[in-house]
Amino acid sequence: MFLLQVTDTPAALDTMLTQAGPSTAPIDELSLLDLLIKGGWVMLPIALLAFLGLVIFIERYLTIKKASRYDSNLMIQVKQNIMSGRLEAALALCRNSNGPLGRMLQKGLTRIGRPIKDIEGAIENVGKLEVSKLEKNINVLGIIAGIAPMLGFVGTIIGVITIFHEVSLKGVIEIGTVSGGLYTKMVTSASGLIIGIIAYVGYHILNMMVDRLILRMETDAIEFIDLLEEPGS
Repeated sequence: MFLLQVTDTPAALDTMLTQAGPSTAPIDELSLLDLLIKGGWVMLPIALLAFLGLVIFIERYLTIKKASRYDSNLMIQVKQNIMSGRLEAALALCRNSNGPLGRMLQKGLTRIGRPIKDIEGAIENVGKLEVSKLEKNINVLGIIAGIAPMLGFVGTIIGVITIFHEVSLKGVIEIGTVSGGLYTKMVTSASGLIIGIIAYVGYHILNMMVDRLILRMETDAIEFIDLLEEPGS
């Protein structure tokens, strides 16, 4: 009997542990989408700002990149044509370049024969117009960089107010109510900060690209004016 009891003990022990042992409930894992949805309605304007900022950055980046394609031979060819007296050929080169520099030089070529100050003024006006085209909507990224974190903070404040409202109704502070509400509402702050940082970085990247292009345009414009001031040109 003792041997039978010893032999049966492991099986009986396993059965008892299975029946009486603490049951481990499966832990719910939240996906990123579920977590964002739990942020509440504030996530909608934050998502809209993220989409708007992405569209503006891509569109402006491609536009500025296209305008920055520098034809190193343009200024040389224009200079050779001016020195040879072939203004029409120089104008044709500027039209075919289809860039900010080409349009500036084209305006200056059409003013040849007038005082240098008039030519400088015409080139400067075209340059300002080209720069304003390049900077279009870039400031919107700066606005998004400021608004997105504020919206995230608003979402967190709303979440905290909701938590205290539920606590006041129940009359007791429950860890599940407080911690669950806080971690879902902090999603709005994290999302707003991330969108704001990305928009801020994109804003300065585009501004640096525009500044480099402006410096190049100014340098070539000065070279063009110096060319016209040379004797015999």
